[in-house]
Parts: sequence; C-alpha cells; structure tokens
Amino acid sequence: MKFICSECGYSSLKWLGKCPNCNSWGTFEEEVELKASKNIVSQDISISKISEIEIEKEFRMRTSFEEFDRVLGGGLIKGEVVLVTGSPGIGKSTLLLQLSQEYSKLGAVFYVSGEESASQIKQRADRVNVKSENLYIVSDTKIENIESIILKEKPKVVVIDSIQTMYSQNLSSIAGGVSQIRETTLKIIEIAKKNEISFYIVGHITKDGKLAGPKLLEHMVDAVLQIEGEENNYYRIIRSTKNRYGSTNEVSIFDIKENGISEVKNPSDFFISDRDEKNIGSIIVPVFEGSRVFLFEVQSLLGTPNFGMPRRTVEGYDKNRVEILSAVLSRSLKVDVNSKDIYINIPGGINLSDRSSDLAVVFSLLSSISGKPVSQKIAAIGELGLRGEVRKVSFIKNRITELEKLGFTGVYLPKSHKEELENEENNKSKRKIKLNYISNISELVERIK
Repeated sequence: MKFICSECGYSSLKWLGKCPNCNSWGTFEEEVELKASKNIVSQDISISKISEIEIEKEFRMRTSFEEFDRVLGGGLIKGEVVLVTGSPGIGKSTLLLQLSQEYSKLGAVFYVSGEESASQIKQRADRVNVKSENLYIVSDTKIENIESIILKEKPKVVVIDSIQTMYSQNLSSIAGGVSQIRETTLKIIEIAKKNEISFYIVGHITKDGKLAGPKLLEHMVDAVLQIEGEENNYYRIIRSTKNRYGSTNEVSIFDIKENGISEVKNPSDFFISDRDEKNIGSIIVPVFEGSRVFLFEVQSLLGTPNFGMPRRTVEGYDKNRVEILSAVLSRSLKVDVNSKDIYINIPGGINLSDRSSDLAVVFSLLSSISGKPVSQKIAAIGELGLRGEVRKVSFIKNRITELEKLGFTGVYLPKSHKEELENEENNKSKRKIKLNYISNISELVERIK
C-alpha cells in the first residue's frame, strides 16, 4: 500500500499533507498495489515497417451541432476517447444525451450512467426531446460488466457518466480513487482502440476548478473538452484544451434553453449585441480563439477612491496586465491614472489572454478619462510595450475580415501592419473599413483629445 499525489504522480509510503515534488497540498490518495500473476504467458506481437502501413481514409462522425464538431476537429473519430469536464450543473449530461441521439442515427449508442437510474435519464430525455430507437441506457458501475455488454453488442459510441463512479473488481479501493480511475480509464481506452468504439467520459471538477482524480487521466485520453459558464447564465462555452486529431483551444458557444442546449451560430454577434450607438469607456476587440475570430467588448470605468488605496476590480482580464497598461497610460497622459479606482469588465464570461486586446483596454480607459463616447462600429487591435509602442499581432487579416463582415467602419491597429495590408491584391480600394494606423499610444491620446 502506498500514497500517490494526484497532481504529479509522486509516491510515498505514508500520507503527506504537502507533496515534496510539486508542492501541492492535500493531493495524496491511497493506492492499493495489484499483485502480479505468477502464471504469466508471453504473447507474440507483430511489428510493421512504417512504409508498409496502409492508412484508411479518415472517417468522422458528425452531428447537427456544427460548432461542437468543429471543436472536436471536424467530428468524432472511430476509437477516439474524449474527456468532457465541467463543474456540477453546467450541462455535461444534458449535452451528451443530446449528442447520443445524433450519433444513434449512425448506429447503436450506449449511455452508461453510474449516477442516475434509467427512469431519471428518461425524464431528462423527455425534457430535451431525445427519442431514438438506437439509444440504450446502462445503469452499472462495474467496468467488467460494462466491458462484457459492449463487446457483445458493439455500439458505435459509448458515454460513461461519470468516470468517478466506475470501479474494477481487481482493486479493493473505493470508486473515485486514483487507482480506480486509472484502472477503469485504461480498460476503456483498451476497448476503444481494439474495437474502434468511440467513448465520451464525463469527469468532475473539484472546488478549485481542477479535474478530480489523477492528472494522468488528461494525458491518457485523446481529447479534453471543458464546459465553462455560470449556472445562472443562459450560455455555455465549450473549449478544447487537448486534441490529438484537431487543433487545441477551439471554442464554441452554446445557449441553454428549456428544451436543452442549442449552438450559437454567430458568437461574435452574441457577445456584442447589447450595445448603444455610442458608448463611453467601451470598445470592441477581435480576439483569435483557436482557428477563428471572436469579437468581445471591453468596458472600463474610473472612480475616485473612498479610502487611501485605489481599487482594481477586473472581470475577464489579467489584473496584473491592467496595472501595467495603466502605468503606460499614466506616462503618456501625464496623468496619474494609478491613483484612480479602475474597473475593467469583459461581458460574456470569457477570460481574454490575447495580448492584442491591450490597445482596446487603453482606448477604453482613455474614453472613460476624457468622457468622450466611442462609436459602436469602431474597434482596436494591438499589443502595447512598456515604452507605449503598439506592436504587431498575429492573424491581422482574419481579424479585419471579421470586423468587415459585421459592419464595422473603422479600426485602430499597429502601424507595422501598414505595408502588409496595403500591398495585397489592391484591397485598399476594396475595403469597406477604415484602417487607422498608430505606432505609439501617444498618437492615440492626441486623436481622442
């Protein structure tokens, strides 16, 4: 018997409060070691030259949820194991039940639940209008029983809800422990790869936002999808944090309704829809997420501190980055912005990490300071350096194209992109959006005065 750190896998013969390897607290869990069988019979294995291996044409199982398929990389592949995570009540089971109906059009789908009875799942299915003759409910938690029925019936897709409730009879530890999660996941991966059966595995999130169970779980599966959002909000964000068969950091937006979850076809319009014609302290920034551009609104507000220490209240943005940008702005304006209360908000629940939103944050603060409104059809793109210089960003053409598509009339962007944008295919005359080039934040200050 030994204890394993669920974060890094460090082992110890006794329980420790703090892991000496990764310095995490309270992560040690008891693990029961399996005894190796004495009657081990070696098996012949085959080897192949890479030049002689033939690859079949990739087949992906698609659904009517185009946004979800895009996050997976174009659809679900045969034998793929996808881990779906999210906080309790976020909609994991509801989404997977609706996806099960979509995949049942291609063949049999097993929904294995260790948390709910068949009648409880049926009630949810009726609520979200899920009806299919090829969708089967399995209420069991023993992985050996589940393996037996899967190998007998050979379904196309299997949903495991959730991995924390599954257990193997080969281990004496309780379900949800490090050993059980690792053993059952290994068995699921073995079934998936040998029989080309695709799996969705539901994984719970701990109170600090991390995946419950061993960190190894995320490395074992082919893809990890995280569902984000707040229970009282009517939308959900599905983010791909790992994908062996597609790009990572893909994002799709879904809407929560009474009859289930539906996809948002135009996410950019979804995030910036509730805006006035002119707004003080508000501007749009096109941000690259995965393989596409999203438009987000940056809002700011300045106030006078009631006490000695000014406040920094930031939602959806890096608080330390706001400190840096306010210092750069103070130097350019010759005004002590740092002595003011600063409030920054990114509506929609998204956390912006793209540095190309620096210029939009500064633009928003300038509007709040001067009291001058900004047109809702104006955007800003650019990363700021400590000297106030506006630096180049990636995928500038894609960002401008998205702005044009949604009817924006002007955008502020780094001057270093001027040659790149004005030399290509005579689009200077074709473009419907005005490109305002700036090289330093002081130029922006002069234009807003």
